[in-house]
Amino acid sequence: MPLLIVLIGVALLIFMIIKLKLNTFVSLVVTSFIIALMLQIPIAKIPTTIETGIGGQLGHLAVIFGFGSMLGQLVSDSGGGYRIATTLIEKFGRRWIQVAVILASFIIGLALFFEVGLVVVLPIIFIIAREMDMPLMYLGIPMAATLNVTHAFLPPHPAPTAITDILGANLGHVLLLGIIAAIPTIIVAGPLYNYFLHKFYPKVYRKNMDISVLGEYKEFKLEETPGFGISVLTAMLPVILIAVATICSFILPKGNVVNEVIQFIGAPDAAMLISLLFAVFTMGLMRNKQMEEISNSMVTSVKQIAMMLLIIGGGGAFKQVLVDGGISKYVSALFANTSLSPIVAAWLITAILRIALGSSTVSAMTAAGLIAPMAHQFGANSTMAALMVLAVGAGSVFGGHVNDAGFWMIKEYFGLSLKENFIAWTTLTCVLALAGLATVLVMAMFV
Repeated sequence: MPLLIVLIGVALLIFMIIKLKLNTFVSLVVTSFIIALMLQIPIAKIPTTIETGIGGQLGHLAVIFGFGSMLGQLVSDSGGGYRIATTLIEKFGRRWIQVAVILASFIIGLALFFEVGLVVVLPIIFIIAREMDMPLMYLGIPMAATLNVTHAFLPPHPAPTAITDILGANLGHVLLLGIIAAIPTIIVAGPLYNYFLHKFYPKVYRKNMDISVLGEYKEFKLEETPGFGISVLTAMLPVILIAVATICSFILPKGNVVNEVIQFIGAPDAAMLISLLFAVFTMGLMRNKQMEEISNSMVTSVKQIAMMLLIIGGGGAFKQVLVDGGISKYVSALFANTSLSPIVAAWLITAILRIALGSSTVSAMTAAGLIAPMAHQFGANSTMAALMVLAVGAGSVFGGHVNDAGFWMIKEYFGLSLKENFIAWTTLTCVLALAGLATVLVMAMFV
């Protein structure tokens, strides 16, 4: 019966989002109320459960998301993203052009959401493909794969950050392990997949490119953009600070004053605030921008993530209902009695939800709520909990199709037919998710 209630809830959520076209946040909250009634949570306690779920989920995450979005917007608006991409592509040349695209997309992807990163990198990819007389898809595959991996695996992106909090993992552990897992995953889903797709379905590798599909986008003159080094440092500073703090927590004594200062600076909230202030200086004031213009960029960035924050809050409400209604413990006990690896279970639940819901964030949040007890049994901040975060991230990109916004963005930008997009993009997301799962399973054998 508990599983049947969950299935009814997921089916209802799918119906409201896909068929009724109801806003995702509203759909999540409505579903949460209905499932709470079905699970016989006392009516008087349901509003409190919903509020606890939303508030507990957002908490400090709102700070991380807000500052992260502002930082990414400043890097983008100043031309820092453009400088990073063009410099790497110029240095690597034609032979290693895919490596250049991957590195550029990875650095930009750390600071920007998938959709925003796509819009920032695509104009550069269009120009490079045209100048080098090569198919856009040849550069687009490694770019899209890399942006997807950073979005699914690496904090401070919304889903992995929120899942880390739900599963009780250490954010620094997730970041370091995520970077390690990202490398083979990108290689398999980028250049390797590119090779086989070109061999078995060359039809999508066309050279006719219509840059007008990008609509209006800001063009930069290279000499007017920030330097390459400062652009990379600004985009990656949060990752650097968090990573350094995590490494020092292992090698320096706990009570050491230096270590305590480093841990303070590398705490996610502090790291994001320091990085944002650094970006205000390097991407704003140093570029002779007025503070009003810098503030407007920040406001624009927050508007872009407002609905994302609400959706994450709605996911938190759904998660709390599942916890208070006993579903999470039931699912955890169910998998505890099987020989299925917790990592595989986490990936599988997320992948099924992703196919049904379309949104990687919503599917990841919903799955995290179901598997939280499994992760908690390994102890707070455990390596296994961090690997389960990555497994959920990998599952959340599986099988992108018509109910996924990214599916349509890729179709339109690359000028693909529906059939071509299913073969190229949906297959890519499946390869990406499976490669991510395989990588995490291999890592679990050694840590």
